[in-house]
Amino acid sequence: MKTIEILFWLGLFVIFYAYVGYGILLYLLVRIKRLLPKKTQEMIPDYEPEVTLLIAAFNEKDYVAQKVDNTLSLDYPQAKLKQVWVTDGSDDGTPDLLKNYPGITVYHKPERNGKIAAMNRGVKLVDTPVVIFSDANTILGTKSIREIVNLFANPKVGCVSGEKRIYSNETDAAAGAGEGLYWKYESTLKKWDAELYSVVGAAGELFAIRTELFQDVEPDTLLDDFIISLRTAMKGYVIQYNPEAYAIETASANVKEELKRKIRISAGGIQSVIRLKELLNIFKYGILSFQYISHRVLRWTLAPLFLLLILIFNFILFFATDNTFINPLTYKILLYGQVLFYVAALTGWFLENRKLKVKALFVPYYFFIMNLSVYLGFKRYMKGQQSVNWERAKRG
Repeated sequence: MKTIEILFWLGLFVIFYAYVGYGILLYLLVRIKRLLPKKTQEMIPDYEPEVTLLIAAFNEKDYVAQKVDNTLSLDYPQAKLKQVWVTDGSDDGTPDLLKNYPGITVYHKPERNGKIAAMNRGVKLVDTPVVIFSDANTILGTKSIREIVNLFANPKVGCVSGEKRIYSNETDAAAGAGEGLYWKYESTLKKWDAELYSVVGAAGELFAIRTELFQDVEPDTLLDDFIISLRTAMKGYVIQYNPEAYAIETASANVKEELKRKIRISAGGIQSVIRLKELLNIFKYGILSFQYISHRVLRWTLAPLFLLLILIFNFILFFATDNTFINPLTYKILLYGQVLFYVAALTGWFLENRKLKVKALFVPYYFFIMNLSVYLGFKRYMKGQQSVNWERAKRG
């Protein structure tokens, strides 16, 4: 019983730390850093290089006009902004449609080898010092390119992550409400991560690296943005974050579609932890390892595992009348709390896509879906069933 009790509290601590505690600790560390004397940063004055906006697209005909118009409206000298599309495998007319727009470079192959292969091929053809990756179905904020480039004026910055914003409205169901709140919280953590030392992973919707630092990614990689950005950081550079450089997309159409997306991300998360195992060495990578383990690794490994285990342990401890370190009444209250949480998640599922606007119930439902996806993603990764080709989630 003592062992179960210890494991229960250990699991509770890991879950709290992974989702809330790290945010609190990070905030305190940032506040302390603000009190210390600031080091003078070497900055390149009036930094405004040529940049390439690289878009790896598959059958994005419906978004071409919107994306091209959006790019042409960005606040950056158009003579210094190159727009390159890699459309391997597209058979819906996307390449031909793009050729109607002057000034756009299109690289196309009839074979579809996945987004990673397209990116690896496309970057080799980039001749600007900075390459910016973006998705075809996202809209960039007017000053996004300039805000990204400004951070590269610091030679220590090797990668810059923009902010992913979820377009939401009052009629959003569980997917929109939960996804929107999640990304607001994640954006706050990224700001603090960047201020403390480095962001741990970039948002694939909008991120940039120094072209010279790019190295080919394994063709079966599931989270290209995550692997590319962290391998850049492992070379001694930092990943910076600017919320004023943002990409907007709509939320998943429903939780089923969001779960599909999350399962792929979770499978990619497990793959990334294995491929970046060297980064777990805190003695070699110091604060970067601390941030990486706290912000990412725990959420993809121990936290979801303990969510299941503490429910089982709590049930056992519920019936323990004595021989426990803590008053048995505490375990009864905690079990009632866990049951209440899952009832709220179940209620959120029942109300999904209905007109009843009880968004408070969508948050536990989304949290449950997030962690369920880790189990399903792990299963899919172990069986080798996750294709490198994206199966696009339907958007609201």
